[in-house]
Amino acid sequence: MIHSTSFLAVALLALQATAANVTTPENGGDGQGKKSTRPNIVFIMTDDQDKLMDSTDYQPLLKKYIGEQGIEFHKHFCTVSLCCPSRVSLLTGKAAHNTNVTDVRSPYGGYPKFVAEGHNENYLPVWLQQAGYNTYYTGKLMNMHGVRTYNNPFPAGWNRSDYLLDPGTYRYLNSYMSLDEQEYRSMAGTYSTDNIRDRAVEFLGNGIDAGEPFFLGVAPIGPHGQGTPQGFDHPIPADRHKDLFPDLQVPRTANFNPDAAGDVHYLASAPKLAPHQVEYLDEYYRRRIQALQSVDELVEALMLKLEQHPDVLANTYLFYTSDNGYHLGQHRLPPGKCTSMEDDINVPLFVRGPGIARNASISIPTSHTDLTPTFFQIAGIDLRDDFDGVPMPLTVEQQQQQSKTVKGEHINVEYWGNAYLEGTVFPHDPATARNTYKALRVVADNYDFMYTVWCTNERMLYDMKQDPYQMNNLYGTSGNATGYPVDQLEARLDTLLLTLKNCKGEVCRQPWSFVFPPSSGQGIQTLADAMDPKYDEFFRSQEPVSFLDCVKGYLLEYEGSFAPQPFVNAKGEAVLEARMEDWV
Repeated sequence: MIHSTSFLAVALLALQATAANVTTPENGGDGQGKKSTRPNIVFIMTDDQDKLMDSTDYQPLLKKYIGEQGIEFHKHFCTVSLCCPSRVSLLTGKAAHNTNVTDVRSPYGGYPKFVAEGHNENYLPVWLQQAGYNTYYTGKLMNMHGVRTYNNPFPAGWNRSDYLLDPGTYRYLNSYMSLDEQEYRSMAGTYSTDNIRDRAVEFLGNGIDAGEPFFLGVAPIGPHGQGTPQGFDHPIPADRHKDLFPDLQVPRTANFNPDAAGDVHYLASAPKLAPHQVEYLDEYYRRRIQALQSVDELVEALMLKLEQHPDVLANTYLFYTSDNGYHLGQHRLPPGKCTSMEDDINVPLFVRGPGIARNASISIPTSHTDLTPTFFQIAGIDLRDDFDGVPMPLTVEQQQQQSKTVKGEHINVEYWGNAYLEGTVFPHDPATARNTYKALRVVADNYDFMYTVWCTNERMLYDMKQDPYQMNNLYGTSGNATGYPVDQLEARLDTLLLTLKNCKGEVCRQPWSFVFPPSSGQGIQTLADAMDPKYDEFFRSQEPVSFLDCVKGYLLEYEGSFAPQPFVNAKGEAVLEARMEDWV
């Protein structure tokens, strides 16, 4: 996305950055405290919720309270299709290659890695508290935040908290939780999402009563699979929902268990699913939708609390999203989420709040790295130079301002290590251990592409306008894609991906400006600009994106080509103005 100073703040521009040191009551209360002038933020994040299998169509309360009262972002993406690294990127505004939290477990991921990399002192709640916000969180924080690690150290930056803890995080009826830095406790016999709902309503009351601006994070595990000794199985719905939707099936889209396998890496060797496996996937899908009903009720409970305080509701932004997407049988794959395919990276995002149009939708591409910059914009906090993302245009005014500038059109997606496959009726494929890749989504009014380079150096290119189910890999073919010669398109996308794969800060936000610096006089700001045939030789001369091996973490010595060569002026002089530290 293009970083622009034309975004207008929706909060007050002047605020004094002071550390929050507010004592909050122990229960919900009546919310009669003094009125805050800066907006509040309620952020709801589900776990492994899909967008493309229509899960939100079965959430009427989400639609009623947020969708119909706000805006849906149709092209919102996670930048890592895996829980822990996705959440850390979201909470820091940085790509995973800059957080260096790239997995769900040690040595490359998990809560201990988050702490070791210094993020516990430098992430969203800490920054919000420094700006005078009260902060609250309940639910899942990240993987490996468990009964042995939750207090070593405690997560910083929260006025009050009640976390789900491993090994009980994914047990719907037998979880562990830790309230306000107290000793963890067993929640055996109670339903996890209902526990999160009740605590979220309590914390919301705390925030209202304190009369200061607040941020509330709510992270139920639904519809994530149930943890079992054999691995992840389908989720467990609340008993009151277990008989709903008895005939529901995974949508039979063109990419569901197709007759022809893919042509790249383990997608090419995936066998056609057997009838008993398809039946299992349908059951898995039904259980996911059933598990989301309690999440839907959570949304309503928060809204009913806010509706008791109209002035607070009028000054509160509500966000609803998922940490990553999910697939069930698409491209013949068992349950999981770790690919660069659209099912795994395109996630729900609904937002309502002051100045946001009702029952609206937008297709400007945005990502999880944009959420913390967006929260900063709402709170009136100056953006950090090291943000890899930019604020999203939430309000009509912001969208009008952005329409006068060049739209940001790129999303950087990356992954390292295993593809964690789920379900209990599928054989293990050793090839899924080599799931490292770099990928790119480019979305504009007139074109829409997905480009992936695997650690095996195999490549995929999909024209998403013509092939939304990603059935026809165009890489290496002749002909055109949305009017562009495929070979010329490949060269541009590869250079753009090479720019983004190790980028930092402004390079991530404005990659074309570092391939074609302003002093070059070329004015290249979009893929369409770069497609001019006069640049063919320049792009052909670039080193391709490549990997030296399939490794489990972000290790520069295996990342292959580092960055593109800049465009040179007519005198043959390099005019790139970036520094090496803009990439590393």
